Amino acid sequence: MSGATETFYSVIRRQGMTRRSFHKFCSLTAASLGLGPLAASSIANALETKPRLPVIWLHGLECTCCSESFIRSAHPLIKDALLSMISLDYDDTIMAAAGHQAEAILEETRAKYKGRYVLAVEGNPPLNEGGMFCIDGGKPFVEKLRSMAEESMAIIAWGTCASWGCVQAAKPNPTGAAPIDKVITNKPIIKVPGCPPIAEVMSGLVTFITTFGKLPELDRQGRPSMFYSERIHDKCYRRSHFDAGQFVEEWDDEYARKGYCLYKMGCKGPTTYNACSALRWNGGVSFPIQSGHGCFGCSEDGFWDKGSFYDRLTTIKQFGIEENADQIGMAAAGVVGLTVAAHAAITAVKRMTHKPDRAPHKSKPS
Repeated sequence: MSGATETFYSVIRRQGMTRRSFHKFCSLTAASLGLGPLAASSIANALETKPRLPVIWLHGLECTCCSESFIRSAHPLIKDALLSMISLDYDDTIMAAAGHQAEAILEETRAKYKGRYVLAVEGNPPLNEGGMFCIDGGKPFVEKLRSMAEESMAIIAWGTCASWGCVQAAKPNPTGAAPIDKVITNKPIIKVPGCPPIAEVMSGLVTFITTFGKLPELDRQGRPSMFYSERIHDKCYRRSHFDAGQFVEEWDDEYARKGYCLYKMGCKGPTTYNACSALRWNGGVSFPIQSGHGCFGCSEDGFWDKGSFYDRLTTIKQFGIEENADQIGMAAAGVVGLTVAAHAAITAVKRMTHKPDRAPHKSKPS
């Protein structure tokens, strides 16, 4: 394990990074977090002076898709986050140690960084049958979770599994799988939902905590506001088609080829809060809607129990601005028709009330 006083800057300098590259890294990190240009100097100062953030990463019931997403971060690069920015002292999926050696490292980290480490949790604990549906290190995962949460400074609930329960908690939920906040109630929990979350959302959160030594602003559901304050619908590049009442009616029809809105095909973008349409995936290349498929709403609570992914939303009136997909097209057409008629009427009135000036009167020759 790394020394408690080692900083991010000391590590990257030892690895050969130049001062110029370091400041470039800080500027890119500030931009990825949506912070102003002055924040780059704050990030640089923090990474130069503060010890690396100790992180313990546990795995409960999950498919490891959160880890798979995290290691593909581009801003910052995951090698910078994992090897330099944080001190990832325990992660049974990617660490070299195994068995008793791994468990010894876990207990050593817990004692050494008491009250100072962040507990990152991927997946969730099953509560039925005494937690026996998920055994980790010879004991129920729920026991390990409670033990490690007890001495942590905060908990990050990676993904929809840890945040809401996800498919493990889908009806009838025979294992009693539960989200983290149903088990841990006396520690601050940052929920980072998504199945999986976007890589840059995950690394950006770690960067923020490392830089400022505090948790980011959270919304009412415990999610970082910087990434979950807007609906996918709000920045979707197909939004103009939604507003115009132009929708894909069947998969691969002519409207699909034109890039029309996927609302009628079951897209949950209007009710899903995430950064997919802003940050996108795979280094900013694309996101599901851009690839021609509607949003599943995978970052929202209970998305797995809300019917087929292709069932269209019949109304989104809770937002008070849009109507359902059938009505909005007629409304848009009606507005256009009224506008054209109004313009014609105004033009006619102007012609009647504003006669052209007559030519100036010429005096007769004397």
